[in-house]
Amino acid sequence: MEDETRWLTPSEQRAWRAFTGVHQKLPSALARKLQATGNLSVADYVVLVALTDAPHGRQHFQELAKAVDWERSRMSHHLNRMNKRGLVKREDCPKDARGVHVIVTPTGRAAMEGAAPGHVATVRRLIIDPLSPEELDMLTDLCEGILGRLEADPR
Repeated sequence: MEDETRWLTPSEQRAWRAFTGVHQKLPSALARKLQATGNLSVADYVVLVALTDAPHGRQHFQELAKAVDWERSRMSHHLNRMNKRGLVKREDCPKDARGVHVIVTPTGRAAMEGAAPGHVATVRRLIIDPLSPEELDMLTDLCEGILGRLEADPR
Protein backbone atom coordinates (compact mmCIF):
# COMPACT_ATOMS: atom_id res chain seq x y z
CA MET A 1 0.00 0.00 0.00
CA GLU A 2 1.38 3.41 -1.00
CA ASP A 3 1.60 6.25 1.43
CA GLU A 4 -0.94 8.93 0.77
CA THR A 5 0.41 12.32 -0.23
CA ARG A 6 0.04 14.86 2.54
CA TRP A 7 -0.94 17.90 0.48
CA LEU A 8 -0.12 21.31 1.87
CA THR A 9 -2.87 23.11 3.71
CA PRO A 10 -3.68 26.65 2.53
CA SER A 11 -1.54 28.17 5.28
CA GLU A 12 1.33 25.74 4.57
CA GLN A 13 1.08 26.49 0.86
CA ARG A 14 1.14 30.23 1.56
CA ALA A 15 4.27 29.82 3.70
CA TRP A 16 5.95 27.63 1.08
CA ARG A 17 5.15 30.03 -1.76
CA ALA A 18 6.41 32.99 0.26
CA PHE A 19 9.64 31.10 1.00
CA THR A 20 10.16 30.09 -2.63
CA GLY A 21 9.35 33.64 -3.75
CA VAL A 22 12.14 34.99 -1.54
CA HIS A 23 14.43 32.22 -2.78
CA GLN A 24 13.74 33.25 -6.39
CA LYS A 25 13.77 37.04 -6.08
CA LEU A 26 16.49 37.73 -3.50
CA PRO A 27 19.41 36.31 -5.54
CA SER A 28 18.57 38.48 -8.55
CA ALA A 29 18.28 41.60 -6.35
CA LEU A 30 21.68 40.83 -4.83
CA ALA A 31 23.14 39.97 -8.24
CA ARG A 32 22.11 43.32 -9.74
CA LYS A 33 23.86 45.22 -6.94
CA LEU A 34 27.02 43.07 -7.09
CA GLN A 35 27.23 43.52 -10.85
CA ALA A 36 26.71 47.27 -10.60
CA THR A 37 29.17 47.89 -7.77
CA GLY A 38 31.91 45.34 -8.34
CA ASN A 39 31.34 43.64 -11.69
CA LEU A 40 30.92 40.39 -9.75
CA SER A 41 28.39 37.61 -10.02
CA VAL A 42 26.79 36.12 -6.92
CA ALA A 43 28.95 33.03 -7.51
CA ASP A 44 32.10 35.21 -7.65
CA TYR A 45 31.09 36.88 -4.41
CA VAL A 46 30.41 33.57 -2.65
CA VAL A 47 33.88 32.28 -3.60
CA LEU A 48 35.58 35.55 -2.65
CA VAL A 49 33.84 35.63 0.74
CA ALA A 50 35.02 32.09 1.47
CA LEU A 51 38.58 32.98 0.44
CA THR A 52 38.79 36.31 2.24
CA ASP A 53 37.44 34.66 5.40
CA ALA A 54 40.18 31.99 5.19
CA PRO A 55 43.62 32.54 6.71
CA HIS A 56 45.94 34.29 4.24
CA GLY A 57 43.12 34.39 1.64
CA ARG A 58 43.72 30.78 0.61
CA GLN A 59 41.89 27.49 0.80
CA HIS A 60 42.47 24.01 -0.48
CA PHE A 61 40.32 23.42 -3.58
CA GLN A 62 38.29 20.63 -1.92
CA GLU A 63 37.69 22.68 1.24
CA LEU A 64 36.55 25.63 -0.85
CA ALA A 65 34.15 23.46 -2.86
CA LYS A 66 32.74 22.08 0.38
CA ALA A 67 32.47 25.56 1.95
CA VAL A 68 30.35 26.87 -0.93
CA ASP A 69 28.54 23.52 -1.41
CA TRP A 70 29.49 23.09 -5.06
CA GLU A 71 30.41 20.01 -7.05
CA ARG A 72 34.08 19.76 -8.04
CA SER A 73 33.34 20.35 -11.74
CA ARG A 74 31.32 23.50 -11.08
CA MET A 75 34.05 24.80 -8.78
CA SER A 76 36.75 24.06 -11.34
CA HIS A 77 34.90 25.77 -14.19
CA HIS A 78 34.04 28.81 -12.12
CA LEU A 79 37.58 29.17 -10.79
CA ASN A 80 38.87 29.05 -14.38
CA ARG A 81 36.62 32.01 -15.22
CA MET A 82 37.68 33.89 -12.09
CA ASN A 83 41.35 33.14 -12.81
CA LYS A 84 41.04 34.59 -16.34
CA ARG A 85 39.68 37.79 -14.78
CA GLY A 86 42.56 37.89 -12.28
CA LEU A 87 40.34 37.45 -9.20
CA VAL A 88 41.95 34.21 -7.97
CA LYS A 89 44.98 32.09 -8.71
CA ARG A 90 45.85 28.46 -8.10
CA GLU A 91 49.00 27.11 -6.50
CA ASP A 92 50.13 23.55 -6.03
CA CYS A 93 49.69 22.29 -2.49
CA PRO A 94 53.08 21.40 -1.00
CA LYS A 95 51.57 18.78 1.34
CA ASP A 96 49.41 17.10 -1.30
CA ALA A 97 50.97 16.43 -4.70
CA ARG A 98 47.55 16.28 -6.38
CA GLY A 99 46.04 19.13 -4.36
CA VAL A 100 45.68 22.77 -5.26
CA HIS A 101 45.25 25.88 -3.17
CA VAL A 102 43.00 28.66 -4.39
CA ILE A 103 44.17 32.14 -3.44
CA VAL A 104 42.41 35.47 -3.70
CA THR A 105 44.52 37.95 -5.68
CA PRO A 106 44.89 41.67 -4.93
CA THR A 107 42.48 42.26 -7.85
CA GLY A 108 39.98 39.84 -6.29
CA ARG A 109 40.34 41.47 -2.88
CA ALA A 110 39.82 44.92 -4.41
CA ALA A 111 36.71 43.71 -6.27
CA MET A 112 35.37 42.27 -3.02
CA GLU A 113 36.09 45.47 -1.11
CA GLY A 114 34.37 47.48 -3.83
CA ALA A 115 31.27 45.29 -3.91
CA ALA A 116 30.85 44.49 -0.21
CA PRO A 117 29.46 47.85 0.98
CA GLY A 118 26.70 47.85 -1.64
CA HIS A 119 25.95 44.19 -1.01
CA VAL A 120 25.66 44.75 2.74
CA ALA A 121 23.50 47.84 2.17
CA THR A 122 21.15 45.77 -0.02
CA VAL A 123 20.97 42.96 2.55
CA ARG A 124 20.31 45.51 5.28
CA ARG A 125 17.62 47.33 3.26
CA LEU A 126 15.77 44.22 2.10
CA ILE A 127 16.16 41.86 5.08
CA ILE A 128 17.72 43.19 8.28
CA ASP A 129 16.40 46.71 8.87
CA PRO A 130 12.68 45.98 8.28
CA LEU A 131 12.74 43.33 11.04
CA SER A 132 12.44 43.91 14.75
CA PRO A 133 15.17 42.30 16.90
CA GLU A 134 12.65 39.58 17.83
CA GLU A 135 11.76 38.92 14.18
CA LEU A 136 15.46 38.78 13.29
CA ASP A 137 16.04 36.23 16.06
CA MET A 138 13.06 34.22 14.77
CA LEU A 139 14.35 34.36 11.18
CA THR A 140 17.75 33.19 12.41
CA ASP A 141 16.25 30.28 14.35
CA LEU A 142 14.06 29.23 11.42
CA CYS A 143 16.86 29.35 8.86
CA GLU A 144 19.34 27.58 11.15
CA GLY A 145 16.76 24.83 11.71
CA ILE A 146 16.19 24.41 7.98
CA LEU A 147 19.94 24.45 7.31
CA GLY A 148 20.50 21.82 9.98
CA ARG A 149 17.95 19.52 8.38
CA LEU A 150 19.43 20.10 4.93
CA GLU A 151 22.94 19.32 6.14
CA ALA A 152 21.75 16.17 7.96
CA ASP A 153 19.72 14.91 4.98
CA PRO A 154 21.67 12.38 2.91
CA ARG A 155 22.07 13.44 -0.71
